[in-house]
Amino acid sequence: MSEAVARRGFGAAMAPYLRPRPFAAFLLGISSGFPLTLLLGTMTFWLAKVGIDKKTIGFAIGLTTPYTLKFLWAPLIDRIRLPVLANLVGQRRAWLFLVQALLFVSVWMLGASQPELHLGVFAFWAIVTAFLSATQDIVIDAYRIEILPDDELAHGTATNQFGYRTGNFIAGVGTIAVASSEGLGLGWGLGYGLTSLCLIPAAIAALWMGPGLHEQTVRRGGRGWFTDTVVSPFREFFRRRGALLILLFVLVYKLGDAMGQGMLNPMIVELGFSDTEFLAINKVVGLWGLLIGTALGAPFLAWLGMGRALFVSGVLMMLSNATFAILAMQGHSPTWLFIAVATEQVTSGIGLTVFATYLSGLANLAYTATQFALLSSFAVVGRTWLSTPSGYVAEEFGWVGFWIVTMIVALPGLILLWVLWRRGFVVEQARQPTAEEGTSPPQKLTP
Repeated sequence: MSEAVARRGFGAAMAPYLRPRPFAAFLLGISSGFPLTLLLGTMTFWLAKVGIDKKTIGFAIGLTTPYTLKFLWAPLIDRIRLPVLANLVGQRRAWLFLVQALLFVSVWMLGASQPELHLGVFAFWAIVTAFLSATQDIVIDAYRIEILPDDELAHGTATNQFGYRTGNFIAGVGTIAVASSEGLGLGWGLGYGLTSLCLIPAAIAALWMGPGLHEQTVRRGGRGWFTDTVVSPFREFFRRRGALLILLFVLVYKLGDAMGQGMLNPMIVELGFSDTEFLAINKVVGLWGLLIGTALGAPFLAWLGMGRALFVSGVLMMLSNATFAILAMQGHSPTWLFIAVATEQVTSGIGLTVFATYLSGLANLAYTATQFALLSSFAVVGRTWLSTPSGYVAEEFGWVGFWIVTMIVALPGLILLWVLWRRGFVVEQARQPTAEEGTSPPQKLTP
């Protein structure tokens, strides 16, 4: 009997994956995920291939700074209605279609920039692409949260992360396969350009789902445009207990993982792996690890609760970096590359789903775009500015020492999580908008 109950429980936990809105969240994730990989993983691989040194590659990650600042213009995305287009398709979708059109152009220009010859031109288009991609994320994150009801939030976030990782996979493996001389050999310009077609899935999802469920709720008046647009979203968040501690936790939780991801591809190039070896392992191991890790995300939350899920997934992501340290010790070892990639994909799939669900739960639906942009901006500061010295760390300590350092810098996030837990600060805020700011009842950290 207990086995039957367990099977029914597992089936019930997995069933929401098949509903329309979580699937739409998957499509949104594809379009959201691919630009960042073009600006990080694929970019660092490209720069290493054309002879750019590790230190420059490390600081090139700083070109994604717009991701850390997007909360500054998120209130405008939340509030300003685009003439004509917003009346036709709604606020969120109007911004989505406009930004996607501009992003399509910038990705093509980035791919054609030839960094080995024109590093300044490359940097310009990287920044433009990062700005437009960050703006697309503002829209997609708000739209995703608004179209998902509470009982589908965890599963919709999981499918969104699966879509995000699928976009990562296409932009990483797919772009390199198109561009590399060991693949189709069509060059980086066409590789980047074809990858920009990943914008289409989000457009399809938006046309399919229609306007966000809460678009009318967020249009509040009577207190002045500036107050309603800029002041209220931040004031509502910072009035919560433990708000500053939560932001600090968001800032450092994935720092070790971010440092590792920024320098992974340069290490693979330096260890002598061919493009064919890199692509083959990522095609098979990376894809299946992605499927397994992301699919486990929502049940992982259901079984452990938010607090334990954050802690366990944080420990798993930290330990996965140890496999890359072993790979660095082994040198050119396809077996250890296989093990390291598999471990990283599964643990990151779980961790990203848990963390994204956590951030989604903190965003009040009255100010979805602004508050989620604030939280996710803090989350990516570690990936950009705090991880930019990663090239110097790798240069100073070697690859084995570098991966050990990434494990050490993951510890503060776990310590802060323990502090949050002990103090009983808010982890999940009620998502529904309220008549008055700050009146939604906070929930404690789920044990």
